[in-house]
Amino acid sequence: MSSPGSGMLGGFTKLCKGLAVILIGGHVVVQLLPTAVTYLALIPARTIPFGWNLITAGYIEQSVHGVVVSTLGLLFMGKLLEPIWGSKEFLKFIFIVNFLTSVCVFITAIALYYLTMQEKYLYMPLSGFHGVLAGFLVGIKQIVPDQELYLLKIKVKWLPSLMLLLSIAISFFTPESATYLPTLIFGTYIGWIYLRYLQRKPESKLRGDPSEDFAFSTFFPEFLRPIIDPIASIFHRMLCGKSEVSSNPQGYTLGGAPLLGSDPIEASRRRERGARALEERLAAEKLAAGRDSEEPHIEGNDHV
Repeated sequence: MSSPGSGMLGGFTKLCKGLAVILIGGHVVVQLLPTAVTYLALIPARTIPFGWNLITAGYIEQSVHGVVVSTLGLLFMGKLLEPIWGSKEFLKFIFIVNFLTSVCVFITAIALYYLTMQEKYLYMPLSGFHGVLAGFLVGIKQIVPDQELYLLKIKVKWLPSLMLLLSIAISFFTPESATYLPTLIFGTYIGWIYLRYLQRKPESKLRGDPSEDFAFSTFFPEFLRPIIDPIASIFHRMLCGKSEVSSNPQGYTLGGAPLLGSDPIEASRRRERGARALEERLAAEKLAAGRDSEEPHIEGNDHV
């Protein structure tokens, strides 16, 4: 007999469960051996000899609430993203976003030190999975942008923007903002760059998502987009060379030739697959919940 709530709490993938064990295990290690933080967390002044902390820092949660949020976020967001992306691509996304976010945070900490000459930026231990979670939000924005959250009545496409806005607002009232804010910002941006330009689609051999619904300016309110678009186009040229958006169905062009992966039709199909996957998962959870509610009545009748 399945237990009540199994529809909501079940269905987590083996990969997500394994990564959750790593997050919990990393937290236990730094609690039992506090000196392990020196070797596993990102401490900019010690990154040169301990370069591996650019990778390990993302899987080390130093606080209880951090490991709880990261574990739940991984399980529930991975439950949606991994079946659509595939396990290999899902793990690749986590590795790339985690590593590049750590590199960007390291460079930012060094820059802040030279700007302020405050040694705290060199020796504060930085770690946590929240950069990858920010990237996950971007992935969900890409797949089901128009899906509404049940309680908040907010479309999913605004989740990354609201998360960053809230984090920036909180940073004005907390002295520890340097330990999490750069990671959230870079995790969001690196996640978007990877999905926008680099993610390979094995079923179509295409790369990236050039659709207008996933442009960088979609992270901002409508009235700011005329200002954001010209700025974003500069970075677009840095990533794609002298490319321009064509009106033909191939999307981006480079010297008159279509860039690999620049098919808006494929991007639209991908969002449709994501929406169908979400609907099927919600339907399955409702069906499982219905069965759970019926089983006690059946058992009661059997006893009678």
